[in-house]
Amino acid sequence: MRTIYRLPAAVSRGLLLLSSVFLLAYAPCTRAEDPPDFPASAPEPFFGTFGLGQQDYPSAQPVSLSSSPGLDIYSIKPETLGDLMMIHQRYLAAIEAYQRAPKDSAVVWNKLGIAYQHMYALDIAKLQYEKALALNPKYPEALNNLGTVYYGQQDYHRAEKYYQKAIRLKPDSASFFSNLGTAYFADRNYKKGLEAYRKAFSLDPEVFFGDPTQHVAEMGPIDEQITLNYAMAQLYAQAGMVDQAIRCLRMAIIDGFNDDKKLMEDKAFAALRLTPQFHLLMTEEHFKDPNTEQSLVVRTKP
Repeated sequence: MRTIYRLPAAVSRGLLLLSSVFLLAYAPCTRAEDPPDFPASAPEPFFGTFGLGQQDYPSAQPVSLSSSPGLDIYSIKPETLGDLMMIHQRYLAAIEAYQRAPKDSAVVWNKLGIAYQHMYALDIAKLQYEKALALNPKYPEALNNLGTVYYGQQDYHRAEKYYQKAIRLKPDSASFFSNLGTAYFADRNYKKGLEAYRKAFSLDPEVFFGDPTQHVAEMGPIDEQITLNYAMAQLYAQAGMVDQAIRCLRMAIIDGFNDDKKLMEDKAFAALRLTPQFHLLMTEEHFKDPNTEQSLVVRTKP
């Protein structure tokens, strides 16, 4: 998982954009005698309320403005400057830079969409992705990102269609399958959601890493959160990833999962039930044996 960029639900998009403009207008300018150094790393794919957005960034060279005090930052290639601004989460500055880049690049339009989406300007981001696809209809990252917009607008059926289009063009992308699974879960199609998650996991076991429970928190109704956390716990347990399985299982329990019998009979947790971590979880959450109503005593490996 990647960092989630959250905003209070009560904040309107218009107010957000307006406040961002004021922040940019009144931000202190960079001093010529003390300019910033920009690292050569590329921005990670964004992961937020909408899903995992994608853009392949070329390897950049370090940009050190301090070694050239007279260098104008705007002499840097606009697309490169936009990438650097994205690294520093200066999305308005990135937008301004990308808008000065050549208009015949689907990659730039996709990056511009990502910058707008970081600001939760979904309708504007959607237009940028559509422009990217007008230039390159078989651009899987743009198709995926357009799907994340529809997901953010709770149009799950349309989101699923765009994720599926992206997958047909790039079937080895774990993040595309992860997004598809998330859309299925939000649409209460749990069977297909789990299938997509299993596929994502088989392609990249680390696709849910970072904070696997943060995505669940954005899903909606509590029963969906429980189902998704429990399903992810099964995936991790079957892969032998004990800590991650316990973490997701704990979240399911916190959200209200209390089916003692199901938990103790689920074959996916057969090995997990033998671990000290599972024993500790059962003790901490006060789970009881469904047959005796006594606190569960789990036999652990020596």
